[in-house]
Amino acid sequence: MKAMVIHQYGSCEVLKYEDVEQPKIKSDQMLIKVYASSVNPVDWKIRKGMLSLITGNKFPMILGVDMSGEVVEVGAQVTSFRPGDEIYGNVGIPGGAYAEYAVVNPKFVAKKPTNISHEEAAALPVAALTSLQALRNQGNLQPGQKVLINGAVGGVGSYAVQIAKALRAEVTGVCSTKNLELAKSLGSDSTIDYTQQDFTLDAVQYDIIFDAVGKSSFSHCKAVLKPNGVYITTIPSPSIFIQTVFTAFLPGQKAKFIIESPNTQDLLYLNSLMETGRMRSLIDRTYPLQDLAQAHAYSESERAVGKIAIRFVTEGIAVV
Repeated sequence: MKAMVIHQYGSCEVLKYEDVEQPKIKSDQMLIKVYASSVNPVDWKIRKGMLSLITGNKFPMILGVDMSGEVVEVGAQVTSFRPGDEIYGNVGIPGGAYAEYAVVNPKFVAKKPTNISHEEAAALPVAALTSLQALRNQGNLQPGQKVLINGAVGGVGSYAVQIAKALRAEVTGVCSTKNLELAKSLGSDSTIDYTQQDFTLDAVQYDIIFDAVGKSSFSHCKAVLKPNGVYITTIPSPSIFIQTVFTAFLPGQKAKFIIESPNTQDLLYLNSLMETGRMRSLIDRTYPLQDLAQAHAYSESERAVGKIAIRFVTEGIAVV
């Protein structure tokens, strides 16, 4: 099968389009024909070796966490899916979705909504689950609460705005001038142009500040958090670890970080939003698998609006 492989950590140039052996499944796994994937910052951070303490140094390595495709083989213990099912989900760290076939755990996937493409489905898992679990689980978001999404049109933020609205929050989206209308179209009740205004200096206070781009900090946001407000970031750091532990044992404002935890139940919740039109995947660009290096470079530029999709081609026909 064809796959994008790395033989060492490094820049985009280490990504190689190669023939590799098709993976074999265990009794509790499934083999998926991959039709689409997407790019998340975690993918190129792994490629650069920034997470080598977790991913190790066993090469060759296939990256890619998000996938959407079709079940072609199920292990003897798998009863929830069968060959022919169209599914999407998470293949885990370090990945494996940048290949024509991938092995998945059935606990980390769900059937693909019939009203969206494979590309739209493959954009969902990491980014949308991060948003859902940050707002609902970490923030305990309640109807009517005020939520600020920093990075409201990014890969994570675009889903966060829509999920916050689905949970009946009052949403303020922070983005650049050119994306203000887009943030409103996603559901932001109000918007802040970060090129003109520093939201941390405003008089408005929020129940939850979700820093979907990790560009601010708990310290900077404390003044615009309500007395029992929660600051949540997508970027783990030594300072946020300390602040999370420290604030957990004290009354008042909380600092938290989110690491997505894939599971079928939460994917099914996302399905309900997609199937009823309450959420959509915002895709900036789509690249063929062979051009994955360009896709990674574009993601690293931090200019993407929404997600970057990866399209696979089967027998000369692009599968979407």
